[in-house]
Amino acid sequence: MSLVQGYYSSDEDVAVTNDAFGISSLPLADKARADEAEQKIVADAAPHVLAEDPLHQTSLVTRPTDTQMNVNIPYADMIMPLQGPENPFSDRNRFLNQNALAGHVEEQAMSDHAFKAQHLTHAVLGYSANPSMDPNAPAIVGSLDKARENGFATIDSLRTTRTQKRELKRKRKDKGDVDVVDGEGAYVGPWASWDDEQQVGFLDGVEEVPEGQTEEAEEPEPSVPRKKARPKRGAVGQEMSVFHGKSMTDYQGRTYMHAPLAEAPHLSNEAGSQETFIPKQCIHTWTGHTQGVSVIRLFPDTGHLLLSGSMDTKIKLWDIYTHGNCLRTFHGHVQAVKDVTFSNDGRRFLSCGYDRQMKLWDTETGQCLQRFSNGKTPYVVRFHPDDDKQNIFLAGMSDKKIIQYDISSGEITQEYDQHLGPVNTITFVDENRRFVTTSDDKTIRAWDFDIPVVIKYIAEPHMHSMPAVTLHPSKKYFAAQSLDNQILVYSTDNFRQNRKKRFAGHSVAGYACQVGFSPDGKWISSGDSTGDVIFWDWKTGRIKSRLKAHSKVVIAHEWLPHETSKVVTASWDGLIKLWD
Repeated sequence: MSLVQGYYSSDEDVAVTNDAFGISSLPLADKARADEAEQKIVADAAPHVLAEDPLHQTSLVTRPTDTQMNVNIPYADMIMPLQGPENPFSDRNRFLNQNALAGHVEEQAMSDHAFKAQHLTHAVLGYSANPSMDPNAPAIVGSLDKARENGFATIDSLRTTRTQKRELKRKRKDKGDVDVVDGEGAYVGPWASWDDEQQVGFLDGVEEVPEGQTEEAEEPEPSVPRKKARPKRGAVGQEMSVFHGKSMTDYQGRTYMHAPLAEAPHLSNEAGSQETFIPKQCIHTWTGHTQGVSVIRLFPDTGHLLLSGSMDTKIKLWDIYTHGNCLRTFHGHVQAVKDVTFSNDGRRFLSCGYDRQMKLWDTETGQCLQRFSNGKTPYVVRFHPDDDKQNIFLAGMSDKKIIQYDISSGEITQEYDQHLGPVNTITFVDENRRFVTTSDDKTIRAWDFDIPVVIKYIAEPHMHSMPAVTLHPSKKYFAAQSLDNQILVYSTDNFRQNRKKRFAGHSVAGYACQVGFSPDGKWISSGDSTGDVIFWDWKTGRIKSRLKAHSKVVIAHEWLPHETSKVVTASWDGLIKLWD
């Protein structure tokens, strides 16, 4: 931008022109023709800077509204300094001479590392370098004595000397003589105490004062009442249950434990006595869990009640035949529930969760009867199926062991320790004299009950982990969900795989989807990671039906034992559905 400035002399009425940029020598397009004597120069406060030949321009003139330039600018013009008056609205000198409450403000730039070093030095040592550009300002802000003491160094450049390190380092007392057992000079080895350590012992809750020291009478400090933390519902000792009905008993004094034979008279029939069919539509949905459902179990024999364990730490008991509502909620765990199982008569059930607790509950009253824990996470719990051994249960743990508990004494009576990974399933076979376990170590092991020796070990290089196992209604086979998207079938007498029966076509990789059998053994079913339930023909191995049941993985499902085509499914979407 070019600027022409004119000045007047008061004595001679003659204009003196400052022509710093040689603009007066430029040819003007239309120059007035008049005599110089008659010409009177008039001051122009705003010179017309565009009055030059557009064909012979020597400087680039742009308007603020211009978005493009049609001229190639010479390099010399590009590096010319800014000309013209300063823009008062520019941010370039925003802090110049700006006064603030804390004093004069200056702009300064430094790296994050340098700023942190100075900030920490000021906070810890009490001094830092002055960032001001004023040559008269002091070089150090803060304690000058401390800065001189440390040689004006920042905290990241200070190093402790070897002498200081030796003084600071604690020294252990002598290890002692190996031959001396007690008394002075006895061997203490790496457990020797430190030189400056004062030993304080406690005997029966009374503090012992070492010899040579007198106990000083201390004034009792005024006791401040502390607020006790409210114990979490479901923690050890805080178990409870909530009944959701109006009355525990009906007009005859019967609780929900009694099978509703009036509404469902076929519950008195033998399970599996009639032909079954594949369900097609959802007839009821149970909602109540706020997170994914991890396990469901039907009431033994009748199947008129449903027990569900969820990742929201709650266990719920549902009615199937009368009103289809939630009967009772059990608050007993503080983390996700992993497994639940009924006793033979259904009056008690066991639950285990990721809070490393196993709990025994009364199904009718909702009372927590006993607690068991060995500090490890239980993945599966099972009562012994014999009626005379209902005081014994097995638990597969995360530390590769199967632990046998006696409920009467509350103690561990046996440990089966052969697996190389967490134990996922326990299945009793051979009239309950033996049981089969699967683990994350991709093996199947069979055991004689109460004898911690493996009697059959199944491991092949092509085998995958089998996190879900179900017994066939005939008790001759058990089906294992393999994580390579197939269900494998093994015999219960010699534990050999039945190569002819292999069920595939679903996707379960990574999920412990439960395997199910229809009561007559005609159909085999499994959940799927996409939310489907797949049904195969047990004889042919072909897929007969694929039911879209849930929006997330169907982790568990159960066939109602006295129905021809009813299946209960549970999913990680928090819903439990009844299909017919």
